[in-house]
Amino acid sequence: MSDPFVLFSSSHLLALLLLVVTSLLLYAFRHRLQRSPQGKRILRYTLAALLAGSEAVLNIWNITEGTWSPRYTLPLELCSLTLLLSIIMLLSKSRLLYEILFFAGIGGALQALMTPNLGYAFPHIRFYQFFTAHILIILASLYMTWIENYRPTWKSIGLTMIFLNIAALLVGITDYYVGANYMFLMHKPSTASILDWLGPYPVYLLAEEGIALLIFTIMLLLFFVIPEKMSRTGKSRDHSAI
Repeated sequence: MSDPFVLFSSSHLLALLLLVVTSLLLYAFRHRLQRSPQGKRILRYTLAALLAGSEAVLNIWNITEGTWSPRYTLPLELCSLTLLLSIIMLLSKSRLLYEILFFAGIGGALQALMTPNLGYAFPHIRFYQFFTAHILIILASLYMTWIENYRPTWKSIGLTMIFLNIAALLVGITDYYVGANYMFLMHKPSTASILDWLGPYPVYLLAEEGIALLIFTIMLLLFFVIPEKMSRTGKSRDHSAI
């Protein structure tokens, strides 16, 4: 039997460090990749294949362990949905999916990485699969941003909120009929998470809406609005100096 996962243990911190390192490498090599159509295509398909592989590993493990169940293992968690949509985004280069996944994918996966709903510690296969899948979800949207030069807008935040509420409605109906708790719409997870700070059911569901909107706004400001404003200010100063 595997040891239980420990929040912010050395293995957890190393997994978070892996996210930071891979993101920095992607950013550092962005210009080289932008100039190489073949390199971009290889990386895009590789990310899609790794995402599909991580989902396949999860399902194979559940089947072989006899733990597969429509109550627990359907791909109806937010990160499962964004993983599958990230594969489609990478293969189709869909701008519509990018606008949603930049916020829902990165925001959801980052929260999951910080407070994993995971019962298995390193070096269990579920530990590897969990962190690999969530890191790849983030890298997929960062790839589309830094390599393909896609950009979300303020309207993208509204689109993402609509997507999340439609997804929650459909998943909630499924939860009710199969007795499940996908997206934690029926109750909080048994492991520590940010939901513990948001009040009892169903208050935390409403609080999640506000937090999601705040996080998406901060992401847009930090990634795009502020840097672009600083860039324009720097250019105007250069012109005035001339």
